[in-house]
Amino acid sequence: MSAILPTKGALMAAKRSRALATTGYELMDRKRNILIREMMSLMDTAKEVQTQIDTVFAGAYAALQHANVKLGICDKIAEAVEVDQTLEIQYRSIMGVELPHLPDRSPPPKPDYGFASTSSALDNAFIQFHQVKDLIRQLAEVETSIYRLAVAIRKTQKRANALEHIVIPDFDRTIRTITDALEEKEREEFVRLKVIKRNKTSPK
Repeated sequence: MSAILPTKGALMAAKRSRALATTGYELMDRKRNILIREMMSLMDTAKEVQTQIDTVFAGAYAALQHANVKLGICDKIAEAVEVDQTLEIQYRSIMGVELPHLPDRSPPPKPDYGFASTSSALDNAFIQFHQVKDLIRQLAEVETSIYRLAVAIRKTQKRANALEHIVIPDFDRTIRTITDALEEKEREEFVRLKVIKRNKTSPK
């Protein structure tokens, strides 16, 4: 900090600034804790969804393989399935951090291919891959939210550390310096007044 005149006004200003910095640190610390709790909760959710994806993916690929065995390669049939364009990104705010929300707006699974040259094996694969798509939507939402929270937590931690270890100690040093200077000035003034009083009361 630059040199500050040791006045009572400067001391009061330094104390006010320190109080604001302390409040800022407390807010940063509270924000960090809330974001960490939210991220930990989402990490648990991500783990659950990933486990479901692993299970459903395995079942879906097994169903597709079974359909391929019964019907031949199903890629031509799959071309009849319309691309799902119902995905919509919304956002929710947690302590100022914008987290994505992908609501499930896709219609119920309804095969677009004809039934004359297909079988229930293909229907089963179609339904299971529809479940996979929904789980991937959920995982994308959760993992993106975790990433954004992690970035926000790092920034908040950095600001909290700067306040705790740099800004507040600087104000503490300034307050001590000004206080010491004012006390020294008061002692000097006390001694000066005492000398003046003694000179006035001493016999001439």
